[in-house]
Amino acid sequence: MPLRISKAGKATAYNELGRRRDDEGDQDGALEAYAQASAIHPGWAVPWYNAGLIHKYRGEWAASLQANARAVQCEPGYEGALWNLGIAATALGDWATARRAWRQYGIGIPDGEGPVDYFVGLTPIRVHGDEGTEVVWADRIDPARAILRNVPTPACGHRYGDLVLHDGAPNGYRLRGEREVAVFDALELIAPSEHATYEVSVEGVSSEDIEALVQRFKTVDTFAENWTDSMEVLCRACSEGRPHGEGRHNHGEGEAAGTLGPWRLGIASREEAGARRILDEWQAATAPKAVLHGFRCVLPAPRRC
Repeated sequence: MPLRISKAGKATAYNELGRRRDDEGDQDGALEAYAQASAIHPGWAVPWYNAGLIHKYRGEWAASLQANARAVQCEPGYEGALWNLGIAATALGDWATARRAWRQYGIGIPDGEGPVDYFVGLTPIRVHGDEGTEVVWADRIDPARAILRNVPTPACGHRYGDLVLHDGAPNGYRLRGEREVAVFDALELIAPSEHATYEVSVEGVSSEDIEALVQRFKTVDTFAENWTDSMEVLCRACSEGRPHGEGRHNHGEGEAAGTLGPWRLGIASREEAGARRILDEWQAATAPKAVLHGFRCVLPAPRRC
């Protein structure tokens, strides 16, 4: 007598097939398998969620929203689907759906129309570019959006002030003071900053002089960062883990400066003239012996610089 497989069993088999194909890098094949699982067992949330996950990482927001909405319809308390529904809705500017998803998840999002206003706090975000990846600190303005508040290096393709959409799954941890906070991966750029990124090398001054320069930039609509002191190169395992933990690797000394430099500074400014003026004023008032060289725009602002 032939073995009879239930509908649930067939759906499970197709869902597992989808997982295997996804692990092998065949996302299209995985989506086909998940679709077959959902067709056999449309009330099962898991294959809908799995399909939505692929669409999320592809940036296919309408498809991700639809798949996660079906998963939530099948299982209203499905936290992963609710979160990804909120991300997809945010990407699409569907603020009503985003609010419903966050509230159903359990977040006390306030009433309103338009973009969600729910400040979370300073959060490390991993941004990705064609030439590099970097973790920067950002103001997280709602569960899925953040504004970058470091000056990223040009390799990662992002600027101070960029508004990014980010994932909700922790991918590493950093320390903020003594408190451990999760790192989230940026998914896409929502709105580019109007600040260009400039670079300059400074010699002949102390780290205290450089800190005074950085603080001077903060008093106007610009920002500067001492890349020599703030940048740390990590392997992937440490970056996506706990680089402050006992198991961290030794990555060497990295970039270092002597007592009087050279110091490598990253500067975010809307106008080149404004950045140069602050440097000149600082040098004249505080550090006449400073030697500045190599000033250049390393990442233009959109349609500027």
